[in-house]
Amino acid sequence: MSAKTLYDFSATSIQGQPADFGAQRGKVFVIVNTASKCGFTPQFAGLEQLAADYKERGLVVVGFPCNQFGHQDPGANSEIESFCQLNYGVTFPMMEKVDVNGAKAHPLWKWLKSEKSGALGIDAIKWNFTKFLVGKDGHVIKRFGPMDEPDKMRPDIEAALAA
Repeated sequence: MSAKTLYDFSATSIQGQPADFGAQRGKVFVIVNTASKCGFTPQFAGLEQLAADYKERGLVVVGFPCNQFGHQDPGANSEIESFCQLNYGVTFPMMEKVDVNGAKAHPLWKWLKSEKSGALGIDAIKWNFTKFLVGKDGHVIKRFGPMDEPDKMRPDIEAALAA
């Protein structure tokens, strides 16, 4: 894989606009695969709180809807966006729906998985709401599983913002 940092990637926003991570060089990121109909969906509230609490210090939370786990995000991008805003007040950037595993996985997700494997050294994303913390230098600091509530990330976010 030729990409070296987060800043080598771009994506498409949920509204269909290009989103270049390189344009936000020097920020700390939380990148998460999301789903609207999952038992972990209430984590949107915690992610939104992290985004609000640390935005002024340089944190960017980015959600990537994914329908690969139990078909828990079957809607169109516009439906997903509306759901997130109406039910959880999501203001952080949401990207268009992507695959995070398999041959059609988004290149960013292929890279994230190659940078930090999950439990037992397994690269594959196992479920919705897997979260990656990326430092100001664009390198992955830590991977958090779906069971890790967003608040559990605060000490690592604080350290990344202070670096």
